[in-house]
Amino acid sequence: MTSPDLSWRSLARRQWPLALILLAFLLIEVTGFSSAEPELWWQVPGSLVMIALAVLAPRRPFDAALAASATLLASSVLLKWLQVAPTPQFFVSGAVLTETAAAMAIIAFVVRQATPRRAVIGTVVVVEGMAVAEVLRSNYDLVHYGYRGSFDQYYFGGTLMLVLSVGTGLYFRARDRERSKSVELQVTEAQHAERMALARELHDVVAHYVTAIVVHSQAGQVNPQAAMQVLPVITHSGNEALTAMRRLVGTLRGSEPAGSSGANTTSDLADDVRGLAEESGQPVRLSFDLAEQVPPELGRSVLRLVQESLTNARKHGTDVSAVDVSLSTRDGNVHVLVQDNGNGQQHAPVGGSGGYGLVGMRERVELLGGTFHAGRRQPRGWEVRASLPIA
Repeated sequence: MTSPDLSWRSLARRQWPLALILLAFLLIEVTGFSSAEPELWWQVPGSLVMIALAVLAPRRPFDAALAASATLLASSVLLKWLQVAPTPQFFVSGAVLTETAAAMAIIAFVVRQATPRRAVIGTVVVVEGMAVAEVLRSNYDLVHYGYRGSFDQYYFGGTLMLVLSVGTGLYFRARDRERSKSVELQVTEAQHAERMALARELHDVVAHYVTAIVVHSQAGQVNPQAAMQVLPVITHSGNEALTAMRRLVGTLRGSEPAGSSGANTTSDLADDVRGLAEESGQPVRLSFDLAEQVPPELGRSVLRLVQESLTNARKHGTDVSAVDVSLSTRDGNVHVLVQDNGNGQQHAPVGGSGGYGLVGMRERVELLGGTFHAGRRQPRGWEVRASLPIA
């Protein structure tokens, strides 16, 4: 959970409020210096280093905790050697206001981002640095006024600041965990939706043409005299299947979204459906009543429904002498009706049946907010009904 690759620009956007607050604390310190006490400026370098470590802590919080403890030790040794009593000391502690605030920020970052083991070690190390400052540094009130505040105040203040720091880190750690789970869930859902879209395209487009190839090749085997007639159809279907596969590969590579790979789609839905009917080689009867303009994306979905319905009629129906395809627009919806007069399945379908055709059609319609129905007709045949909102 450390962020060594956090860019400097991102770090600046994230940390500038903390930097301003700590610099304001430092300003409070230096404005309290009197001209008679120039030795107090020796406490400023330690405060500046602590500010820098707190601002940079999100990049390497554990390292910042170690460096903060070392800084407190070095500054305490320097002030002890120079006999300087720093001020303002926080809750009668050895550390001054800026150092205490910076240490709190560093503890919060290490608890938020580091592993549990490192979070504990980093927190203990910073607390030890604060304790060293209390032991080594001279007390300002004792040096200048001859008295020192109660240790109870120091322990109360230190405990309060530690609880606030650790609690803040734990709170943001929980928030980060929830956000990470939410992002993972969104990614998983997006991947699932993309897989379903690819599965529908693979079934509706590629399987459609492969089925045509198998059906026509079987017809050529049964009737050798018709072989020369079906070869062009097989060639055309093979080319369309290859084109669809290339588009799906492009989708997997991210060049176009899933579901946009359409074979021979134009801006005219009626012309596209006529093309499908001609390619299918089935006795299709068409009926159009498209009084309203159908958007291209919606038209592509309607085309897929018709395409899959024709494929199912070819694969599953026997003795089909007519397939009626009706498209109409009314009440702000596109209504799709495909009916055949077959006897129902009397043999195993070409290539077997995975049972995904109707599932894919239903998913496609429901994703667009429409209604779908498929079932047997009376006295014979099969029908598919769908209604899709135009807006």
